[in-house]
Amino acid sequence: MSNLVITDCTLETVPGLEIRIANGLIAEIGRSVSRGSEEVLNAEGNDIIPGLCDHHIHLHALAARRTSVECGPPFVHNATELAAALHNSFDTHGWVRGVGYFESVAGDLDREHLDHLHRANPVRIQHRSGALWILNTAGIQATGLLQSDHPGVERDSDGIPTGRVWRADAWLRDRIPSNAPPSLATVGSELAALGITSVTDATPDLDSKGITSISAAMSKGDLPQRVHLLGAPIGSSHFSDRLTVGPYKIVLADSGLPDLEELARTITLCHRSRRAIAAHSVSRETLLILLAALNDVGSIPGDRIEHGALIPAEVIEEIRRLGLTVVTQPGFIADRGDDYLAHVAPTDIGDLYRCRSLLDSSVPVAFSSDAPYGPIDPWANIAAAQDRRTRKGFTLGGYETVDFGRALNAYLSSPGNPGGPARRIQVGTPADLVIVPRGHRPSATIINGKRVH
Repeated sequence: MSNLVITDCTLETVPGLEIRIANGLIAEIGRSVSRGSEEVLNAEGNDIIPGLCDHHIHLHALAARRTSVECGPPFVHNATELAAALHNSFDTHGWVRGVGYFESVAGDLDREHLDHLHRANPVRIQHRSGALWILNTAGIQATGLLQSDHPGVERDSDGIPTGRVWRADAWLRDRIPSNAPPSLATVGSELAALGITSVTDATPDLDSKGITSISAAMSKGDLPQRVHLLGAPIGSSHFSDRLTVGPYKIVLADSGLPDLEELARTITLCHRSRRAIAAHSVSRETLLILLAALNDVGSIPGDRIEHGALIPAEVIEEIRRLGLTVVTQPGFIADRGDDYLAHVAPTDIGDLYRCRSLLDSSVPVAFSSDAPYGPIDPWANIAAAQDRRTRKGFTLGGYETVDFGRALNAYLSSPGNPGGPARRIQVGTPADLVIVPRGHRPSATIINGKRVH
C-alpha cells in the first residue's frame, strides 16, 4: 500500500497544514510532517474534508443505466420521441432496455401501448421510480410471463398479463439471456470524481451473484469505495472491513400496501437477529403503517426510514421518539419538483422530502442520491437542500432549507451511523479524503490512502 503526503491544505479553516498517510490511515497532521519516500500531493491551499458517503444508492442499476435507453424527461417528452429512442437500440440478445419512464411521456404504459411503439424486439422499460417494469408482447413471451405466478405480475380482468410487473427485478433478471451483473468500473470512477468514498447499496434482496459482483469489483479496484449493504440476507455478517452489512432493507410498496402483521413479523425477525431495518417509504400511507408496526414491536438503534418522501408534520415527534433516522434525497426537489407541483396533491406538497423540520426536532437526517433513480451528484443535491428550487425556478417547501454546513454534514456521517456526527480528519482514522477548491468540484479523491481521482 503506497504512502502519501498532502501538503499546503486547509483543514477545518486552518491553512498551511500537511497530512501524512501510511498504510491507509492518517499518520500525522502538522505544519511540517516527517518525510520519507512518500508520494507528495500539493493541495494548493484548498480545503480537505472527509470523503462523502452516499447513504442510499443502487450500484448495479446505476451501471446498467449507462447502457440503457433513456425513456423519460428531459431526454424524451412524448410517444413519438419514445418510439424513436427505442428504435434500433437492442442489445446482442435482441432486447431493448429502457429506463426513466414517466407518465407525462405517453400515459400509463402497458403491453398494448408498448407494442404500438416497438413490436419487433422484446422490450422492457423501467418506470423512473424503479418499482415497475413494463414489457411488450415479445418481452412477455420471452420471459414466460403468461405462465408465471409471481405476485408482481399485473393481470387484466381475463387473467392476461398487462405487461406491467411490480417489484420483480431479480425475477426478471433470471429470465433474460446472459443478464449478468454489469461492470461497476465506470460507476466507481464516477463516484470518485464526485468525492464519494463510501456508499450504502440499497438494492433489496441481494442474491449471492450480486454480492459476489460487488466484492469482485472492489477487489479489482474497479469499485474503490467502501460499500455498506442493505440487501444482504438476514443473518449475514460483514464480508470484509470494506464490504459491510447494514440494516435489512424492507420495501413498503405503495403499489400494494403491506400487511401490518406480516411487517411486524419481519421487523421482529430482523431485530432478533440483532439487525436494524431500513424501510423504504415514499407515501403517507406506508409511513403510517411502518410507525404502527414499530409502535407494536418496538424499535432498535439503527432503524431507519429510506426516502421519507412524504412525512406529515404530526408524526415527526413520533419518529424522534422511536429513535429513527431518515435517509432522504433533497435532489428530487430540484430534479422532479415541477412534476410534484403538477401531480402531487396540494395538501402533500409541504410534506415532501423534509430536512430542517426533522433536524430541528432532533431526528437524525442523512442525504443520498437514490441513483440511478435520482441525481447522483452530491454537490448538486447539497445545493438543492439549500434552496429547494425546481428546474423552472419555483421554491418547494422553502422552510425546509438547510445551510451549506448542515447539508454537507448529511453526507459526512459514517455508513454505520447515517445522520450521526460528521467524520473528522484525525490521526488514526482511515485516509478517505477529498480536496475541494472553494466553489469548485473535488480536485482529488483519496480512498484508503490511495489517490483514485
